[in-house]
Amino acid sequence: MSEPPEPVPGQPRARGRGRAAERAAGPRATRVGATPAERRRAARRPREPLFRLPEVDEVRRLRRAQAGERLRRQARRAMIGDGLAIGIDIGGTKVAAGVVDAGGRVVARARRDTPTRSPQAVEDLIADLVEELSAQAEVVSVGIGAAGFVDATRSTVLFSPHLAWRDEPLREAVELRVRERLGRRVGRRTLVENDANAAAWAEYRFGAGRGEPRLVCITLGTGIGGAVVQAGRLQRGRYGIAGEFGHMVLVPGGHRCECGNRGCWEQYASGNSLGRDGRELARGGSPFAHTLLAGAGGDPEAVRGQVVTQAARAGDPAAVEIVEDTGRWLGTGLANLAAALDPGTFVIGGGVSDAGDLLLGPAREEFRRTLTGRGYRPEARVVRAELGPDAGLVGAADLSRGWG
Repeated sequence: MSEPPEPVPGQPRARGRGRAAERAAGPRATRVGATPAERRRAARRPREPLFRLPEVDEVRRLRRAQAGERLRRQARRAMIGDGLAIGIDIGGTKVAAGVVDAGGRVVARARRDTPTRSPQAVEDLIADLVEELSAQAEVVSVGIGAAGFVDATRSTVLFSPHLAWRDEPLREAVELRVRERLGRRVGRRTLVENDANAAAWAEYRFGAGRGEPRLVCITLGTGIGGAVVQAGRLQRGRYGIAGEFGHMVLVPGGHRCECGNRGCWEQYASGNSLGRDGRELARGGSPFAHTLLAGAGGDPEAVRGQVVTQAARAGDPAAVEIVEDTGRWLGTGLANLAAALDPGTFVIGGGVSDAGDLLLGPAREEFRRTLTGRGYRPEARVVRAELGPDAGLVGAADLSRGWG
């Protein structure tokens, strides 16, 4: 076996690394008789590592991708600008739209009832709203907040439990309809975003979440939506569908949910759950259901969450009890989220939050009672959203400018 090569004269042996290290240092070797300046230049050349961990390469790749995404966002914002934008919020029962300025103010509005569950009917309605609002102002972009799973490209609704959208290319469909009607594109960009993400972004930028570095927003409407904003970025997850907190199973084998599972959180702490409990009381002919029946025109099947909330705010004991029960379920879910996400603030929005402290009081109490490590850890604030029903459309408009 041949002897290992001797060190190059004038180049000191690497201490504590032996001949293997010297052999690995081939690129840094210098020729015999090299001048001191040449040896110094050779010593400054990077040495190839003996081996490289694949995890290190993956981290570097992710950092490069994140840096590239930051540059792309900055370029989009520069291209689109801070002009007026259209925001559209598609809910289970209504579609709200508006023209929004860069400060989050709504300068023009439009509203329609959500049509049948046909995707085409909803897309036609969105195109109607874009046409109506774009005639009132010159806009730079259009943002659409949709209730459901939105893909990472923010163009397709993968699944919506409350609307008949399955792999629906919503952005393409709306842009096509608008071009057919107006003969041109409206704005420089159309964006589709999950409605809860849009509402959370609005509260982070302009509402109750301003200044909070780690924010969780819960939207209580027909169901429960959720979103996380951390360090100025929406956390959408690997596939773009993070934040579907309403479909955490809290009661295995419980009430059937529109998503197909049983016992989801939104079956116990949403507008649907308020209505279900109110109808159950009204159907039984309970004397305590008089106010609920009066609010529903005497028809037990017409008792909805809004009827229960209005009766509770008016002081009806049965309605107050239903809202308080809903608040306790809300607090239980928040405690679970705090254990997983550890936010500084929970912002509670959506139509059900109109019940105010009738809902949030019991929610805070249950949150403190069931919080993991209670008494030995900082406790997140639980506050009501500030932007009300405008949050979804304001957030969708702002995100369409390239933020988030």
